[in-house]
Amino acid sequence: MSSTAFNPIFLTWGPFTIRWYGFLITVGALLGISLALHEARLRQVDPDQIVDLVLWGVPFALIGARSYYVLFQWPFYAQHPSEIWKIWHGGLAIYGGLIAALLVTIIFTHHRHLPVWLILDIASPSVLIGQIVGRWGNFMNQEAFGAITSRAFLENLHLPNWIIQQMLINGHYRQPTFLYESLWNLLGLIILLSLRHRPHLFKQGEVFLTYVIWYAFGRFFIEGMRTDSLYLAAGLRVSQILSGILFVAAILMIIYRRRQQALSDYVSNQS
Repeated sequence: MSSTAFNPIFLTWGPFTIRWYGFLITVGALLGISLALHEARLRQVDPDQIVDLVLWGVPFALIGARSYYVLFQWPFYAQHPSEIWKIWHGGLAIYGGLIAALLVTIIFTHHRHLPVWLILDIASPSVLIGQIVGRWGNFMNQEAFGAITSRAFLENLHLPNWIIQQMLINGHYRQPTFLYESLWNLLGLIILLSLRHRPHLFKQGEVFLTYVIWYAFGRFFIEGMRTDSLYLAAGLRVSQILSGILFVAAILMIIYRRRQQALSDYVSNQS
C-alpha cells in the first residue's frame, strides 16, 4: 500500500470498525433497493415482495460472492482458513454473488407465484447501481487494478490527483481497472434507465438479458487487463470464460424467445 493511500477504515466506534469496502457495498445496495421499489410500483408489483426478495437475496449473494472467490483461491485459504470469513479484506467475486442471487430469485418467484422475468427486469438496473458503487470499495482497498503504468498515462486520462495517488501501489502506478468497470456499468445503467420504458422496445425479460450482455461484454475485456484475476487454469481467467458464455447465451435467449413469441402469435392468428 502506498503511504499516501486512503485509510481503508471508514469509521471506528468503540470495538466496532467499519471499512470503506463494506460501507460502499451497503450504500450501493440501499440505492439499488430504492430504485427497485420505485420500479416495482410502476410495474404493479407489490414493493413488499421486493423487500422480501432482498432479505433473502442479499445474504445468499454475499455467501455466493465469497464462496466463489474462496473456491478459486483455495490453495491460499486452505493454508489460512481463518481468512475465509474476513470479507472486509476484500475478496467478493461479483459473478458468484450474481449466480447466487439469480438462483434465489428463481426459487422465490416460483414460491410466490411471481413472473420471474418481470422481477429480473425490475432488479437489473439496481444490480448495476450496486456494481457501480461497489467497485469504489475495491478502490479504497487498492485492489481490482491492472498492469503497471506511468503517472503520465494516468494524468492523460484527466483523472483527479486523489485517484492517481491511490493507484500508486507497492511503488508502481497501476491501471485503474476498477474505474473502467464502474464507468462501463454507469453507462449501461444510463442506457437501461433511458430505454426500459420505451413502448415495444423490450419484451419481458429483455431488460435483464440486455444487462447480462452489457456487463459480460465489458467485463470480458476489463478482466483481461487485471492482474488479480481468478484462474481456472494457466492463462484461463474464470471471469473471461464466464463472461463469454453469458454474452452468447443472453443473445441466443433473446433470439429464441422472440422467435417463440412470433411463432405463438402466428399460430394464434391462424386459429
